[in-house]
Amino acid sequence: MLAMPSIISVSNLSKTYGSGFKALNGINLDIKRGEIFALLGPNGAGKTTLISIICGIANLSEGSVTVDGHDINRDYRAARSLIGLVPQELHTDSFETVWATVSFSRGLFGKPKNPAHIEKVLKDLSLWDKKDSKIITLSGGMKRRVMIAKALSHEPQILFLDEPTAGVDVELRKGMWEVVRTLQQSGVTIILTTHYIEEAEEMADRIGVIHKGELLLVEEKARLMRQLGRRELRLHLTEALTEVPPQLASYSMALADAGMTLIFTFTGDSGQALIPAVLREVTQLGLGFRDLQTQQSSLEDIFVSLVRSRA
Repeated sequence: MLAMPSIISVSNLSKTYGSGFKALNGINLDIKRGEIFALLGPNGAGKTTLISIICGIANLSEGSVTVDGHDINRDYRAARSLIGLVPQELHTDSFETVWATVSFSRGLFGKPKNPAHIEKVLKDLSLWDKKDSKIITLSGGMKRRVMIAKALSHEPQILFLDEPTAGVDVELRKGMWEVVRTLQQSGVTIILTTHYIEEAEEMADRIGVIHKGELLLVEEKARLMRQLGRRELRLHLTEALTEVPPQLASYSMALADAGMTLIFTFTGDSGQALIPAVLREVTQLGLGFRDLQTQQSSLEDIFVSLVRSRA
C-alpha cells in the first residue's frame, strides 16, 4: 500500500509564553491526508495549544507548520481556509437559527453562498429538522453538532475536533463517532484531541501521546497495542500452588485466585513467542490445567504506563 502524503507537517515546534512557561517543546509531527489522528494526553498536556497554533489562533515561538504545503505564517489565509475547527467550548449565537449561524460561518471565509452544501452538512449531522430552531433551544449534543456544521460550512479538507465529546453522554458520543467516520469517508482529514481513551481506541488510525508539552510517541493504533500492550496468559490449574515453581523463575509469572491461576505476563511479539516454551515447562512439571486464556491490556493501560514512565 502506498504511504499517504502528509497534509500537515509540524517541525521543531515550541511555544513559550511571556511568563516563561514552555507549553510545547520540540514537537515534530506529520498528519497523513485522509486519516483520523487522535492526540491523547491529560489535561494541560498541550493538546489545545498545539491545535491553536496549527489553526492560526496562537503564535508559535520556534519551528514551522505547513498545511497542504502552505506555511501558516507566510500563507496564513490559504492555510486557514483548508481547516475547520470545532473548539472545546461551545461558542455560538444563542438567538440565531441553525441555518443562519452555519451559513454565516461560510461567509466568514469569503465563500459564495451555497445552500445545497449547507443543506448537505445539516443532513449529514442529523440537524436538518432543526434548521429553523434557535440555538438556545437545542440540547448540548445538538449544539456540538452545530459547531461541527459551522466548521464544515466552508468545505475544509481538515477538521480539528478539540475534545469533541466532553460532557456528552455515551449514546451521543457514539453518534458523534459515526459522524466522524462519515466525514473521513468523504475525504476529510480529522484530528481529534481527547482524554477519553476509548474514543482514540475506537476512532483513530494513528495515535500521538502528548505529556507536559512533549510528544512521547506517534504510532499506528494496532502497532501501539502490539508493541506496548501488556498481555497475560492465564492458566487455570486443576490443583492449587503455594508458590511459583523455581523452574519457571526465568519467566514473569505470578499466582492468583488462591493459587489456582498461574499468570504469565508478556509484551510484544517476543513475549508471545515464549508461550510454547512456558506451556512445555508447565506440562513437564506435571501441572494440570483445565483452561487457558490470553488477554491484552487496553490503550488505557498503555497510556497510564507511558505517562507514569515519563513523570
